[in-house]
Order: sequence, then structure tokens, then C-alpha cells
Amino acid sequence: SEDVLSKDAGECAICLEELQQGDTIARLPCLCIYHKGQVFLRMDIKFQEVAFMGCIDEWFEVNRSCPEHPSD
Repeated sequence: SEDVLSKDAGECAICLEELQQGDTIARLPCLCIYHKGQVFLRMDIKFQEVAFMGCIDEWFEVNRSCPEHPSD
């Protein structure tokens, strides 16, 4: 399900960026959370932001299970 993160929650296991308060996330049935929808990463010294597809959206294009619980 899609949700907005209410507090910082550590690192996204897919992109390794921090899951920060206010990020749009997907919460899987196993309760793991990942970036969902549009995510922004800092790409250079000037901290310009570049958008890309959300981590779990990309993951599910080629996988059908949780990255951390593939047997579920």
C-alpha cells in the first residue's frame, strides 16, 4: 500500500538512500517499506536534485517479491 512516512526510518534496501519523514513509501504485506513514486537523489556537489522512478516500482518491473524476503 502507498503511504507517507511519518518519521525517518533508516535506509531503503534498494537504493540505499535514507527513508525520510514525508517520503512517499510502499508498505509491503511483510511490513518492509521502500520509496514509492517519484524519489529525489542528490547527484552532484551543488546538491541539484534529479528525479527517478520510485525504488519499489522499478523493482517490481522485474521481480514479484520483497527484496528482503524473496521467499514470502
